[in-house]
Amino acid sequence: MSETPHLSGPFRIGDRVQLTGPKGRMHTITLREGGELHTHNGVLKHSLLVDQPDGSVVTNSSGHDYLAVRPLLRDFVMSMPRGAAIVYPKDAAQILAQADVFPGATVVEAGVGSGALSLWLLRAIGPSGRLLSFERREEFADVARANVETFHGEQPATWQVVVGDLVESLPDAVAPASVDRVVLDMLAPWECIDAVADALTPGGVVLCYIATATQLSRVAEYIRATGLFTEPDASETMVRGWHVEGLAVRPDHRMVAHTGFLITARRLAPGAIPPEVKRRASKSSYGDEDVELWTPGAVGDREITDKNLRKRVREAQKSAEGVRQSVAGAAARPEDDPAS
Repeated sequence: MSETPHLSGPFRIGDRVQLTGPKGRMHTITLREGGELHTHNGVLKHSLLVDQPDGSVVTNSSGHDYLAVRPLLRDFVMSMPRGAAIVYPKDAAQILAQADVFPGATVVEAGVGSGALSLWLLRAIGPSGRLLSFERREEFADVARANVETFHGEQPATWQVVVGDLVESLPDAVAPASVDRVVLDMLAPWECIDAVADALTPGGVVLCYIATATQLSRVAEYIRATGLFTEPDASETMVRGWHVEGLAVRPDHRMVAHTGFLITARRLAPGAIPPEVKRRASKSSYGDEDVELWTPGAVGDREITDKNLRKRVREAQKSAEGVRQSVAGAAARPEDDPAS
């Protein structure tokens, strides 16, 4: 029987199965010939799951029932081993949508991290696409390779991992103007924009996934300064779950709020000059009037006058003097004085 995991149909040897047992505890197993799941609640033979439909309920040796389903990709990436922080499913979905990753696309990714985004990209490009992932650290690349192989059962033929710097390695890996999409998940994506511009086909999309507002500002200004891209578009995604049980309908107490910003831009054709976008001047350059707008008074922080400050000093000193007198009075009073 095949050892390659299947994504639908009855369970077969080699498939990953997510088992939910007593008290909601979950176990994820890979079906093997003669395999068994041992827990303190008993033993569940893998053979009980083979040829059963997805969503079945099976019973272990102690009479405990387990719901058996194939783990979704989001389940897998949230539980897989991590060498680096992963791209959360909510952001991965937006990356695929905003970059418009399509079947057959040639996609460049940097860095690969733990392979979470690689898995989503591989699914999006399909069997006719190509994903080229760059990672500076060999350890992270090893984790990513192992995670992707675990999910697919093999190293996909559409995927290549390059250990090295994107700026140095990309020109040798792809022909100029041959890449459809580039996704940058790194600390300083602006360092790669020039190399990315050379690799992208006209109309291609560059997308940067970054954590902080200062990174967002810097990469946006760098993209604008090249004159090679359309006006960058920035966003973030927040997902809030809801508790729904009868009439008890309310937002969950916890949510995955900010994880990162996404900023996208499209490669212009060689020599193309887009229509001028009218907008306020960038705060990367400013004058005295700009500084005045950010004075404490302008943003609602009232500046204290010298007179008011002296009054507050007197009030503080008066309070301190009152405390000192109270302490001195208590120390002068004998503890055994009947009149005290």
